[in-house]
Amino acid sequence: MQHAVGSPLPPPHQPGQGPGTGWASAGHHPGPHPGVSPGPAQVPPPPSPGFPVPPGPMPPVAVPPALPAAPAGQAPAGPAPAQPAPDTTGHVPLPPGGPVGVPMAPPAAAVVPDPTATTLAVLLIGPAGAGKTSVARYWAEHRRVPTAHISLDDVREWVRSGFADPQTGWNDNSEAQYRLARRTCGFAARNFLANGITCILDDAVFPDRPVVGLGGWKRHVGPGLLPVVLLPGLDVVLERNAERSGNRRLTDEEVARIHGRMAGWYGSGLPIVDNSQLDVPGTARVLDEVLARAIASPPSW
Repeated sequence: MQHAVGSPLPPPHQPGQGPGTGWASAGHHPGPHPGVSPGPAQVPPPPSPGFPVPPGPMPPVAVPPALPAAPAGQAPAGPAPAQPAPDTTGHVPLPPGGPVGVPMAPPAAAVVPDPTATTLAVLLIGPAGAGKTSVARYWAEHRRVPTAHISLDDVREWVRSGFADPQTGWNDNSEAQYRLARRTCGFAARNFLANGITCILDDAVFPDRPVVGLGGWKRHVGPGLLPVVLLPGLDVVLERNAERSGNRRLTDEEVARIHGRMAGWYGSGLPIVDNSQLDVPGTARVLDEVLARAIASPPSW
């Protein structure tokens, strides 16, 4: 059997030689010849594969300068540790707690901030068929500053296998998935807001369940969340719901029941927009007006 021919093995370690290198130690080479000025140290080229190392002394090898001796009782100084590379991704670490503080009311002589160019956290509330998703998406797309739309139903439907559809009966599984979706939306909103991106969320929050509804969103996003209620008339809600398909479409009885519960927002102190006679762009303009007043005088909720 034949083997590939390579470089010969190095000779065994001898006194005065570097371990396993095959090169004579630089301390055994004769000094420079008289009359000849020493030139810069040269590093010998590696031997060509397949040829033995020629006998005889080799040119001196450049030796790196030794580190300064450390004082007695101290460890020798080593090379300086490498500095970590700066973060150039533009990511802003999420601070602890809710980053959305309560908006401060400006002085009387100050100009009210423009809600179309201010970083905000908005919660759009309303029954099924009120137009929350359409208005929130349009409002987010036509802002002058970066804005994200986070829909609770979209996040809830991320669950594919094992999805607990409330239309088949409200139970512990559907309740747990709603809570999980709200926490996920809240964390996403905080992350966007911490990086300077406005967020608008939409959810059918009931006024008779404040701890689960507004209280949950306040815990997840922060005290500076600005809730606004979209509440058109029942006939408009029924008409819009009839245009839906899939599990987003509810029965007329369910829509009427939800709409009746949403009427409890009247007298709550939250801004309410009746968009029965408004299209999506018109509702978005009214939403900007409502938010401008909310910034100037934050609602108590």
